[in-house]
Amino acid sequence: MMAVHVGTSGWNYPSGRGTWNGVFYPSPRPRGFDELAYYAERFDTVEVNSTFYRPPEPATTLKWLRRTPPSFGFSIKLYQKFTHPDMYLERHGTTEWDVTRGDLDLFRAGIDPVAAAGRLYALLLQFPSSFHADADTRGYLDWLLAALADYPLAVELRHRSWSNDEANTRQFLQARSAAWVLIDEPKFATSIRQDLHGPTTRLVMQVAPDASGAAAPVKPASPLCYFRLHGRNAAQWWDHDEADDRYDYLYSPVELAPFAAAAQQASSQGAGRVLMYLTTTFRRRRSPTPQCCATSSGTSCLATTHGRWCIATPSWREW
Repeated sequence: MMAVHVGTSGWNYPSGRGTWNGVFYPSPRPRGFDELAYYAERFDTVEVNSTFYRPPEPATTLKWLRRTPPSFGFSIKLYQKFTHPDMYLERHGTTEWDVTRGDLDLFRAGIDPVAAAGRLYALLLQFPSSFHADADTRGYLDWLLAALADYPLAVELRHRSWSNDEANTRQFLQARSAAWVLIDEPKFATSIRQDLHGPTTRLVMQVAPDASGAAAPVKPASPLCYFRLHGRNAAQWWDHDEADDRYDYLYSPVELAPFAAAAQQASSQGAGRVLMYLTTTFRRRRSPTPQCCATSSGTSCLATTHGRWCIATPSWREW
């Protein structure tokens, strides 16, 4: 059986309507309170958001390791310069966008302490809905996956063009041993379509013939099965006062049950990891008691939590 790990997208949300203070974290806090250590007592993994906004420093990631137990794992989001060029340009007030080996080396240096400790569960490449499937974007993605091949990779694609050509997209990602992230979100005309119990979820096995032409033992196409649950707040997904409003959603046990079943299905294939992260928001003051669903390893908590969302620009940059 695969290990099934459930966590949230981020752990530090100190202010605003999505604050965790007094909801998940205690208020008042005891002296010396450590949010990450507290979180790691309740979950065994986290998806790191801060690395999307700036490459991490090695000293910072080493501190993450020291503040959490050896059994705790991190999924780290790739820096926005690699996946959201228009957002990067706007944030940094520049008109020049050029991804270099130096950019890759800087990011790799920051996450290598986690990888070296065996606690990097995934490197998440999250692309916006403006990232359409075509020859240029496939070429860039292929280059990026090859450059990051030393890490366990997961790719989130949001535009429907990728699922319209599902077989080729799946084959393309498998060739780089990258997991295709299964996302739950409000569905619009251009939104990606994915089957919760289809090949996207399953660890499709690769068969490599040996020298004689006979099939060699099968191996997983990817060591990961990766879920991201963004909520279903369609009314505020695009029309909202604050970006966080789109994540104002509380999954019911009935809504979570199919994801538990899919996690069990993936877990039964016997290799690698199943990862599931929730990005939904505590907008109103709700009970900090998480929603739960059964997995193959028992009952895993799927907490209603808060994650950051990056608003994609209307069109993908020319490559």
